[in-house]
Amino acid sequence: MKIILYFLTVLAINSCLIEGKDSREIQEKISLNDQKHKELKRAYFASGCFWCVESIYESVLGVEEVYSGYAGGKTENPTYEKIITGRTGHAEAVEILYNPKIISFKNLLEIFFGTHDPTTLNRQGPDKGSQYRSIAFYQTKNEKDIIESYINYLKRNKSFENKIVTEVKPLEQFFYAEEYHQNFENKNPYNPYIINVSLPRLKKFQKKYSEFLKTDDRD
Repeated sequence: MKIILYFLTVLAINSCLIEGKDSREIQEKISLNDQKHKELKRAYFASGCFWCVESIYESVLGVEEVYSGYAGGKTENPTYEKIITGRTGHAEAVEILYNPKIISFKNLLEIFFGTHDPTTLNRQGPDKGSQYRSIAFYQTKNEKDIIESYINYLKRNKSFENKIVTEVKPLEQFFYAEEYHQNFENKNPYNPYIINVSLPRLKKFQKKYSEFLKTDDRD
């Protein structure tokens, strides 16, 4: 579904940018932001379409920046065109820059499991393929322990009817997606996928986790 809507949107959003130039520009911008956010930590998750996931975490109190990208596979310098083939091993993922004094990694993990279906293999909503699989990435042993402990908690409490298939993987490398994917929902509010899939998912999150929202995102 998303792939079809994506190609219908390509002409409207000028997505045929030169990928090499596009990647360099976003990397330079992120490097500048890194200098401003040295005190922040990073978390990485994959839970379906990164347009949806980015908008969810952007509305979380304590989150300063969210970037869409690719992670979990072995292909070097993946592009969206390669990702949608399902043969790169990568999943659509997000990088979250957050203030640990305001929100914890465990809180972000709770939001991760509460805003997608971790029991569907290689699928999230209308989007099918390994690029949409569920992955919780860790960078330290402590993060790995937190993830595994929380999954065990969900299993003990039978939070999901079906088996959790979320992968728990070390983050080897995060590749930033093309510029037109960044902040996509805000830039393209009338995109059919945003209206029919992304916004309903965001609204559901905002209703369920109001205590985590930035003031501007509360009703």
